[in-house]
Amino acid sequence: MSNTHQSAEHARHESAPSTERFGRRIERDDDADFPFYNGKPTTITVGQWIAVWVSVAVGFVALTQIPTPNNIVGLFPRILFVVIPLTVLALVTRDHWTALFRRVTGRDVLLMFGFAALNLVVTGALGLIVKALFGSSANQATDNMGGALDIAAFYLGTGIQLLGEEIFTMLPFLALLYFLYAKAKVSRKTAIVLAWLISAVWFGAAHLPTYDWNFAQALIVIGGARLVLTLAYIRTKNLWVSTGAHIINDWAMFTGSIVGGAALIAL
Repeated sequence: MSNTHQSAEHARHESAPSTERFGRRIERDDDADFPFYNGKPTTITVGQWIAVWVSVAVGFVALTQIPTPNNIVGLFPRILFVVIPLTVLALVTRDHWTALFRRVTGRDVLLMFGFAALNLVVTGALGLIVKALFGSSANQATDNMGGALDIAAFYLGTGIQLLGEEIFTMLPFLALLYFLYAKAKVSRKTAIVLAWLISAVWFGAAHLPTYDWNFAQALIVIGGARLVLTLAYIRTKNLWVSTGAHIINDWAMFTGSIVGGAALIAL
């Protein structure tokens, strides 16, 4: 992309009125903005965005198709799930890939727990509705757990995987934001809302095999959860915050399942 075009996109961003930002209940009043969609901190071309999105899909294939006889071996595909897209992002942005992450403050930690709690409430309510109307399938992630080492590897591995799931969602979110804002020329607010909704469908669809191709469960419950978690990123522009909320949410559910299963075995 030419320097003239980059300057034009920079100017468009800098001259955008404050009305292009959501209110402080959604976006913090700190002037932080999403990276890459408007040429800052660097421009990613259409072809490069396609390469980034393909790398996200390749990472997902590695996660789901590499055989994992136990959670220790399962660390390898989970690491690839994170490393593959971040490597491609680093190749196209050089040292700017770190713009996904910001320093975590005490306020951010509170937000992690707040969004995790909100997500548990939202997904619980949506789950009850979907189960009553369409039925539901159980997530078998905690089935056939081994000893303490396997459980430790499970928690470590799922922590890595959940970071990967945030990357799996937020890189397409940013790509959509770029296409909608910089190319389709829609407003920033409209681009955010559309990218928020489309990336939630993308995330929910990826969970179809996990829930026996139950479309209602994957798209409504899991997609609904994704909407809440993406709000954590929209508010903070910090992938660590949405990842932290995701980990707290899922580890709480996993722990309940593991403890409940152990109690049944004891009986």
